[in-house]
Amino acid sequence: MNSSQPRRLRRDGYNTLAYHKSAGNSPGVVFLAGYQSDMTGAKALALEAWSRTGGRGFVRFDYSGHGVSDGVFEDLVISDWVADAVAILDQCTDGPQVLVGSSMGGWIAVLTALARPQRVAGLVGIAPAPDFTETLLLANATDDDLEALRRNGMWRKPYGEGDDEFIVTQALLDDGRKNLVLGAPIAITVPVRLIHGIEDDVVPWQTSQRLKDALDSADVEITKVAGAGHRMSEPDELEIVIRTVAGLCKAQAGWAGV
Repeated sequence: MNSSQPRRLRRDGYNTLAYHKSAGNSPGVVFLAGYQSDMTGAKALALEAWSRTGGRGFVRFDYSGHGVSDGVFEDLVISDWVADAVAILDQCTDGPQVLVGSSMGGWIAVLTALARPQRVAGLVGIAPAPDFTETLLLANATDDDLEALRRNGMWRKPYGEGDDEFIVTQALLDDGRKNLVLGAPIAITVPVRLIHGIEDDVVPWQTSQRLKDALDSADVEITKVAGAGHRMSEPDELEIVIRTVAGLCKAQAGWAGV
């Protein structure tokens, strides 16, 4: 198989997922991208390059409706993407894994760890956005957004360059409410590392503090990065991400599950 072409995880009754996998040492690393993002971003590729250099197992993948995986984005919700992550963990990895979640991926990582505690040796959140459907999307919705939601079941806004749109559906908001985690203790006890840019204007850095306070784990550290925004993709920021993931993998090398 051409290494530039993704593998495909086919599942009866579910969307086929595209993924890339590098074999290596345990614990492996699984990268979970953000909302409307995919596995070709700078953080995913930088971690993959690091993993190959050091012989660390690594998987990056596209959620349903994202990137080159199957599915229609507007038809999908948080629970679908958690099911995708669990399927990747179950069928594309062996042994303990460190989940690295960016933005929404931080929320997906938490929910995946709760679903598979025996498989997850640690978590790294990069500008993690747990509960963002409620605390960010709904909390910041304009009257026009809410009217579009009432009329069409979704709102769309242009962003970036070209024809990109930010899409929010009523189904996403409804499902998000079923998956909220910050309102009660989170039964995750493995080490957690959170990295957040102080200048993040998409997900405030205080979200990482709320997540730390909710986690049952006694080993949670927040790295606040001065001058950094939400993407955390500048060379110096990627170095912090890689160093953090490498340190957690080294610390959890002997982890044998719960």
